[in-house]
Amino acid sequence: MSKIVTLGEIMLRLSPAGNRRFVQVDDFDVIWGGGEANVAVSCANYGHDAYFVSKLPEHEIGQAAVNALRRYGVDIRHVARGGKRVGIYYCETGASMRPSKVIYDRAGSAIAEADPEDFDFDAIMEGADWFHWSGITPAISDKAAELARLACEAAKRHGVTVSVDLNFRKKLWTSEKAQSIMRPLMQYVDVCIGNEEDAELCLGFKPEADVEGGETNAEGYKGIFRAMAREFGFKYVVSTLRESYSATHNGWKAMIYNGEEFYESKRYDIFPIIDRVGGGDSFSGGLIHGLLTMKSQGEALEFAVAASALKHTIPGDFNLVSAAEVQSLAGGNANGRVQR
Repeated sequence: MSKIVTLGEIMLRLSPAGNRRFVQVDDFDVIWGGGEANVAVSCANYGHDAYFVSKLPEHEIGQAAVNALRRYGVDIRHVARGGKRVGIYYCETGASMRPSKVIYDRAGSAIAEADPEDFDFDAIMEGADWFHWSGITPAISDKAAELARLACEAAKRHGVTVSVDLNFRKKLWTSEKAQSIMRPLMQYVDVCIGNEEDAELCLGFKPEADVEGGETNAEGYKGIFRAMAREFGFKYVVSTLRESYSATHNGWKAMIYNGEEFYESKRYDIFPIIDRVGGGDSFSGGLIHGLLTMKSQGEALEFAVAASALKHTIPGDFNLVSAAEVQSLAGGNANGRVQR
C-alpha cells in the first residue's frame, strides 16, 4: 500500500447526545476529529500507511487526541508536541428542517501557533506517494498557512501527488482572504476537491447551477471544471454534488474531470442521516484510495461516493468502514440486511 501524509488540526468535538440542543444538556459526548485527521483515518482503514502531521500540547488532552488517531492505525510520529491548547468545537446534530450547528473555540491552538522549525517537511515527504491538505488549515492562522505552503513545496520536491479539499469555512475567514491565500497555493495541487461553494469562495469560480434551489445538474459544473483545470493545471477536478432536502435527508453524488473526460457517479439517497460531519473528508479519503489503487477515474469516484454515503450513517467525525464494505455498496448492495 501507499504512504499518505496529511497536515492539519485534530480537534476535540463536544456534542449533545442524539439530537438534543446545546441548552438542553448538562454533559457532552467527547469525539475527536478534524478535516485532515479524518482523511488519515479513512486511508489507514483502507490499509495505507497514513501519517498525520500536526502539533498538540504535551498535556493529557493532547495525548488523548494522539491516542484517538493511534487507535485507528494512523502514524503520529510527525505530530510535534508543545503549545497550550487543543482546538475545540461544539456540534449540535440537527434533524428534519433544523440544521446542525457548529460553534468554534479554537483560537490559539497549538497548530495555529506552530512554527516551521517544528517540522522537517523534507523528511516527512521522503518516500510519500500522496499529500493531502484542506482549506481549513491555512484558514486557522497565517502561521498555519505558511506551514501548508512549506509542506506543498516539500511534496513537490519529492515528487508527491498533492490533493486539496478547498473546504471554505466562513467562520474562519472571508472569501477575499481565502482567495488571496488559496489561489497561490494551487500551483502545487494535482487533485482539487470541492463543492460549488468552495470553488466560488476560495478560487472565484461560480457554477451555472441553482445549487440553493437543489439543482445539481452536472452540466452546470463542466464549464468551471474546465476553467479551473486550465488556469491551475490540475490533473483532476472533483466536486461533490449534495442535494440537501433536510438535515436528515440528502441526495449525494459527485463528478470528476481529468482534463479530457467527465464522469458522473451514481446517486445515493441518504435517509436518515446519522451524522454528516466528516462526510466530505470521507469522500476525500475514498478518492485518494481509489486514484491510487484503481484503473479508472470512474472506479475511483464511485468508491469515494460510496465511502462518503456510508459515513453519513456513522456517529462522529471518522469514517470507520473497510474497503470491502465500501466496494460492496459501490457494487450495488445497499439493502442494509444483517450480515451473518
